Amino acid sequence: MAGIAGIAARGRTVQVNAVLAKMVHRGREMSEVIESEQATFGAVWSGTCERPLSADGKEVRDERPNGHFARSRATPSGLRLSRDPIGVAPLYYGHTAEGELCFASEVTALLEATDDVNVLPAGCSLEAGRLATDFSLSAEPRLTDPEPVIAAELRRRISAAVARAVGNRDTGAWLSGGLDSSAIVALARPLVSELHTFAAGLAGAPDLEYAREVAGFVGSRHHEVVIRPEELPAALPEVIHHLESFDALLVRSSIANYLAGKVAAQSVSAVLSGEGGDELFAGYEYLKSLDQSLLADELLDITRRLHNTALQRVDRCSASHGLVAHVPFLDLEVAGYALRIGPELKVKDGVEKWILRRALAGALPDRVLNRPKAKFWQGAGIGELLAEHAERHVSDADFRDEVTLPDGTTLNSKEELLYYRVFREHFGRSAGLAWMGRTKGAPRTAPADRQ
Repeated sequence: MAGIAGIAARGRTVQVNAVLAKMVHRGREMSEVIESEQATFGAVWSGTCERPLSADGKEVRDERPNGHFARSRATPSGLRLSRDPIGVAPLYYGHTAEGELCFASEVTALLEATDDVNVLPAGCSLEAGRLATDFSLSAEPRLTDPEPVIAAELRRRISAAVARAVGNRDTGAWLSGGLDSSAIVALARPLVSELHTFAAGLAGAPDLEYAREVAGFVGSRHHEVVIRPEELPAALPEVIHHLESFDALLVRSSIANYLAGKVAAQSVSAVLSGEGGDELFAGYEYLKSLDQSLLADELLDITRRLHNTALQRVDRCSASHGLVAHVPFLDLEVAGYALRIGPELKVKDGVEKWILRRALAGALPDRVLNRPKAKFWQGAGIGELLAEHAERHVSDADFRDEVTLPDGTTLNSKEELLYYRVFREHFGRSAGLAWMGRTKGAPRTAPADRQ
């Protein structure tokens, strides 16, 4: 992981350094700015990573295992920005007041150079003002192999992806005790002499219990972050600042993730995450009610939306502490194969992630292997505590008056308004929000009628 930035003009070292200063957490050990005829590039990175700037001074990149990257290269026509097919590595762009293309890994940093903020979509490139799709995920052609063959090949690919992510780094893992994170931990454990695992939740939360069981089963060095209820609202300003979002479900799921990341950074430089398993293998409850003929397209759609929703959470909850998070399920070799698996093997007999459970048979305790899906903020025990906190601090009248933002965005709930109030302290009121992802299907509460 690195924090990268640049402006399409020579002699912009002062400006690029100002951008880098806003994301020094992405690499506290190394910082460098270089100039070429077409651009001024900069990067921050840790000593465990390769130098993100090319030897010829014409490219800067946030390069990661599993085919994930964000890059900018100077070309005769200016700068070419590009992003990996899943959108794991973040990249935002805009234009300065002088009309020069600029970019950065985080929005807060980019705002040092421009108020014009756009997100580069996953699998896309931008060059000479033209946005092009270089790679698009597909669910075709559909696999026709027998189920045991598919399960075995799926396990092989996930295992290989985990090995690529682990490499020779001091890698730990976030462990919620759900199927996805537990699977990654089970496959990673034989690859390292010692695996640190990290779980967070309120006292008595199901995630803590299940994570403890998995850690004992695989023999990891386990760390628990037990969150007190009063810590949840206290953490909101810091979490929202780094998350760069006020989406209610995203914020909920980020708090425990963020606090676990803070503890993980004391022991390791990288963590493994199970992100992507729900989207690839139909883990969400609503997917069970879909007609099977619609399931493949829905999974493709929610996977394509990850780049500025759940993957933004994973990136910021790790990068804010100087960690890099790897997502083996979203390795291109895994994701491409998973999307081709027929929907009848993903939801079968009312069981979600059926084929993934078959692929991991024997690697986990049966109770964990068969654990139903729980949203991260539910499994961590956070549940409705934050919604109740918002109800106490946002009146019906406030919600009616503030439900529509200056750019036309409609807030979904009082909870989201509470988060937006924190968000605007860092990002202002008037800037457009087209770059910010929203959780698909998030529940909406209409403002109460005036009395």
